[in-house]
Amino acid sequence: MSESSSAVQFSNLTVGQFVARLSSAEAVPGGGAASAVAAALGASLISMVAALSMGRPRYEAYAETHAKCLAVGHELAAEFLILSDRDAEAYAGYSAALKMPRETDEQKLARLAAIQIAAKAASEAPFECVKACGRLVTAAEALAGRSNVNAASDVLVAALLGEAAARGAAENVLINLPSTGDELYADSMRWRVDRALHDIAAAAARTREIVLSGQSQEPEPA
Repeated sequence: MSESSSAVQFSNLTVGQFVARLSSAEAVPGGGAASAVAAALGASLISMVAALSMGRPRYEAYAETHAKCLAVGHELAAEFLILSDRDAEAYAGYSAALKMPRETDEQKLARLAAIQIAAKAASEAPFECVKACGRLVTAAEALAGRSNVNAASDVLVAALLGEAAARGAAENVLINLPSTGDELYADSMRWRVDRALHDIAAAAARTREIVLSGQSQEPEPA
């Protein structure tokens, strides 16, 4: 379960402030926020590489890919920061449910129901991060061999950050599932997470292979 506070918007912190909070004894930010912020950095690299490639005659054949990735990178960078806050809000709901009274049978039932609802929300928030990481790594693969060669390593770093962030977010999904009390939901979510991580790992591996080969790729199909 990622422990965060909905009162803090991580996008409003400097990098130094975020790192200081992360290294403190405070419960927030936690692994969920760290994963989303890492993904935001990867998305920013996508925009950077696209911007460094646009308007250069050598890469003119890939202009559509550059324009697309520039937009996707900016969109994802903002989305990941929002997801870090959403993860915080989901944990706040779960934490509140845990603190509900449980002295009577009626209270125990109400608390259990609240925990199960909150646990689903706390599973879905990081899963959105996993899915967004899929788009990030896909963008990195699209730029590999189709962008400024001087920024080739940045493309690979973007893919690796996306994969690492996805795995971190996935752990936050999986750890919450037992508390949902819904085995059908849990089994479905585990399958979706596993499939997403498989696809993300494959795209990251292809990106690495292309970058390390140093070979140019054909323009993406229209």
